[in-house]
Amino acid sequence: MIRIAAKLSRTSSSTATKSFSISCTRFLNCAPSSFNSYNNALELDKNMAKPDVINMMNYAMKQARSDKSVGSYGLGMLVLKHCLTTELTIGNDPKTENSKGIALLALSTLLSERGEYDDALEKLESVQELTNSHLGIRVAAFEAQVGLHLELGQDAMASAVSEKCIELVKKQETGENDGLTIHAKALKGLIELVNGDIKSAEASFDKSLPNVVRDGSVALLYGEFLQTTQDYSRAREIYQNVIQGASDIKNNGDSLYLGAGNMNLEGLMVGAMCALGQLESHSGKFGIAEDWLTKALNIAEETYGTTHPKVGVVLTNIALMYRRRATEERSSSLLIQEGLYRKVIDILKVPASETNSEGAAPSVDRSDIAALARGAYAEVLCVQENRKDEGQKMKNLAESIWKNRRMSLADALGNTESNLSTVIDARISRLL
Repeated sequence: MIRIAAKLSRTSSSTATKSFSISCTRFLNCAPSSFNSYNNALELDKNMAKPDVINMMNYAMKQARSDKSVGSYGLGMLVLKHCLTTELTIGNDPKTENSKGIALLALSTLLSERGEYDDALEKLESVQELTNSHLGIRVAAFEAQVGLHLELGQDAMASAVSEKCIELVKKQETGENDGLTIHAKALKGLIELVNGDIKSAEASFDKSLPNVVRDGSVALLYGEFLQTTQDYSRAREIYQNVIQGASDIKNNGDSLYLGAGNMNLEGLMVGAMCALGQLESHSGKFGIAEDWLTKALNIAEETYGTTHPKVGVVLTNIALMYRRRATEERSSSLLIQEGLYRKVIDILKVPASETNSEGAAPSVDRSDIAALARGAYAEVLCVQENRKDEGQKMKNLAESIWKNRRMSLADALGNTESNLSTVIDARISRLL
């Protein structure tokens, strides 16, 4: 608890990423062994792209995130835009199109991190013109479109994109694409989970998934599905596998992870750690939960900066973990919880009124997270005699911005007898 409280008044250590692999090894030494090899469908052998493009891409990403300023991101994007105008990415041969594809994926990632979502989506759409590129690049672009649309609350558009992805992969009839076929179907499963249709989601996860795709984005989705169905032991195993796989990919010099937008490699790490932290919290293992959530927070702050919405999502998970811990252990952490909720509300820019100037409920980005933070904060206020009125107003605001289809806000906060199992997907900022 002291570790998290200290983070409210300081930024994360620059050694967060360096310690990631060591920390994972320590926690995963005792992980189950049935997932003992990795086969992520969205990896590309570096020999399939031009080395100069890979170097420019890596430089651009490192430069953009160096101090996370408008200037550093501008320079990083300028490098990628220049790359896309050179002979390195002009041509129709597979290697050239692969090179152009990974540059576009990287540019879309930086644009989305800056909140320039329309431009990011435009770059992702242009990837589909690269018909001679590796199929995984085009699937990764579709996946990133789905992820960004879901984060923006554009669920119908996300569904349409997932259908396009399925159709694209169906046209490829070679056995080599089994992993990508499963990947495409799983994107539809994510949308079903967002819509609260667990039964339809189950049909979208191929039964061979654990044997074909053992880490990466789709494995994380499958773990989240298992958690919503209360299959905690298998979900834990898969999350551990995804974290180890992400660490291996990050430290592997031979392949590229084809993730973009909010579905990039760092998003995968943060998402898997957050999911595992939530699972351990639900299981009453609060020390382990705090460790994983702290690691997720370190990576989120190191990658995106301390005021990025992704940090707000992780902090919400941490605050809800303390809330559950206080309830089960009959302890109090009101000051820490309030500090976390206030920081989340500030980061996500949640409005202070339950109606806008026209008398309607306010439009709020990442409404699942904003409402959870407001609703839980309202409880902290309501137990304090002199702040009950303030708490009631905050509760009303939280309920006015709640849009989740599967459950009520009271269900999500565990204040009813519904016994629903939930998980926040930190990549898309949605409660499943």
